[in-house]
Amino acid sequence: MTANPGFPLVLDVKNWPVLVIGGDEEAAEKTQRLLESGARVTVISPTLNEPLRQLAASAKIIHRGRHFRETDLEQAVLVLNTLRGDRDFAKTLLAKAREKKFLLWSVDFPEASSVTMPAVVASGHARVAISTSGVAPALSGFMKEDLERILDTDFASFVEWLGQLREQAKANEPDAEKRRALLREALDGFRLLGKVQYPKVWQDERAAAASGGKT
Repeated sequence: MTANPGFPLVLDVKNWPVLVIGGDEEAAEKTQRLLESGARVTVISPTLNEPLRQLAASAKIIHRGRHFRETDLEQAVLVLNTLRGDRDFAKTLLAKAREKKFLLWSVDFPEASSVTMPAVVASGHARVAISTSGVAPALSGFMKEDLERILDTDFASFVEWLGQLREQAKANEPDAEKRRALLREALDGFRLLGKVQYPKVWQDERAAAASGGKT
């Protein structure tokens, strides 16, 4: 099975113009994540669902109540296409992305995207991104749900404490190596422990394959 693992990174979109095409639940979820990251979001769609209508009414986003036009691409550094089922449109956008040098994500069409959208677990300042390189996106969702239970409010408080400790060390300890030692000591004993529980259908198939391979 061939998959493109990509090059993982976090994109700083604070105060940068980002375009979202579509007005449904998918568009609303991506728009909210962009706003939390500080992006300046423009949504292109003849209609909006209720969360997006509220964001437009409060001037948190710019709404263009019409279908997409090529001129909408001007200045955008990132375009999120949330329209499902239109492969030709996604391919057209990809050609424009290569021409105009912007990043593109199209829902359901990873082959017509220049970036992928991992499942993200957020706990305070911590972010954990989960990707299966597009081969099993549903698995990312299951992993996200379990990790959200593990990385709870206590974990968020722990990360906040580590950040405060780091700032105190920077202010009070001029020696960089001693600062690193202090922070390593603060993490002594931290472990993320867990065990994967596999579905029975996969275990049965694996056992059958192993049995069939015996001579």
